[in-house]
Amino acid sequence: MGERYVVKKRKNNRKIFLVIFILIIIAIGVYVILNSRHNNNDSSAENLGTMTAENEVKEEEETTTSLSLIMVGDNLVHSSIYKEANRNADYKGYDFKPMLTYIKEKVEGYDLAYYNQETIVGGTEIGLSDYPTFNSPYETADAMIDAGFNLVSTASNHTLDRGEQAVINSRKYWDKQEDVLAVGSYTSFEERDDIPIREKNGITYAMLNYTYGTNGIPVPEGKEYLVNVWPTDLYINDPERDTEYQAYKEKVKEDIAKVRDKVDVLIVAMHCGIEYTTEPSAYQKDEAQFLADQGVDIVIGTHPHVLEPVEWIDDTIVFYSLGNFISAQYQDENYNKTVGLMSSLNITKTTKGYETSIKIDNIKNELIYTYYNQATWSNFKVIPFSDPDIAKYLPGYKNVYERYKKVVQLYDEDMYVVPVYQKN
Repeated sequence: MGERYVVKKRKNNRKIFLVIFILIIIAIGVYVILNSRHNNNDSSAENLGTMTAENEVKEEEETTTSLSLIMVGDNLVHSSIYKEANRNADYKGYDFKPMLTYIKEKVEGYDLAYYNQETIVGGTEIGLSDYPTFNSPYETADAMIDAGFNLVSTASNHTLDRGEQAVINSRKYWDKQEDVLAVGSYTSFEERDDIPIREKNGITYAMLNYTYGTNGIPVPEGKEYLVNVWPTDLYINDPERDTEYQAYKEKVKEDIAKVRDKVDVLIVAMHCGIEYTTEPSAYQKDEAQFLADQGVDIVIGTHPHVLEPVEWIDDTIVFYSLGNFISAQYQDENYNKTVGLMSSLNITKTTKGYETSIKIDNIKNELIYTYYNQATWSNFKVIPFSDPDIAKYLPGYKNVYERYKKVVQLYDEDMYVVPVYQKN
């Protein structure tokens, strides 16, 4: 159900080690006390008893801390978008920030904010480019960071659009952003296999990221680290291909095993699905179930460019597709490529004694709309459906809202969708 929350109990290994260390110190202290002068025995025993009682009380103390997460989908930077950003900067660079004004107001209050960098951020030095082989300026990521985003997936079907150099440039850029965790494409096997663990508000977290493929562009042999691939096109009934598919699953399982017991929260960003389809495919469901079976807490889906349902699978919350965040894809009568999701949730960690429990709740799904002037392919803005200005930019917003609310709730009619703006 939409209001459901999950509590996952995990052993607090670090606390166990600390307790063992303290017990060793106490044992040494006892030994010293027992060998001290006889006239100190009574007072020493009393002190030892006090220490033991205090430790027992501390072990039963309960502490709680929380973390908030917000998520949006594909940052798909077509040439009309970066040309407008160029105009915004008086032709002396690129300024994407005006496009994100409405979103920044929402995002800046969250601890973690995720988005998918659909187009590779290879910088102007190798030349910007549009569909079908994209390359975007660094400033598009600058604007997202300025808006508060600090969790980024970089493995997409467009990661290899401009070759190895674009990936290297992108990785150098992300490595300079100390407060941002960007995963999915790398410059070495060592970097790929060294899964970073971050901490916020006393809660540790990690994110893994995979793409179904690279649009037919082969990953260079011996350089598979350039992009994490989990080829979902192998999800067919042919036994030989199924064996290959299971081998990829095992690799993902190994990645998860490296960090599952080291973090409180594990997120997997999956770039897969059938484009422009509002219902998950069989392989999306298979992968989501597989990830849930491995103990993943949150699955974030991107790639279809349209939003898809949200549901719980066992103890795992799954967002099958958040749709486009911003793009210049053609707007049809259903607005499917210009309406996406901005979803959020709370993570609460409770520690008592040797156990830690993680609770995920307060799931909220808000529809967002990418507006642009269709005649001039300009004036791009991303607007939440709860904002009063949605009426100005999308006159039929109520009908559009009802259409995509049903999509979000396809598998769970109680999955919460933030109400649309209502005129007085």
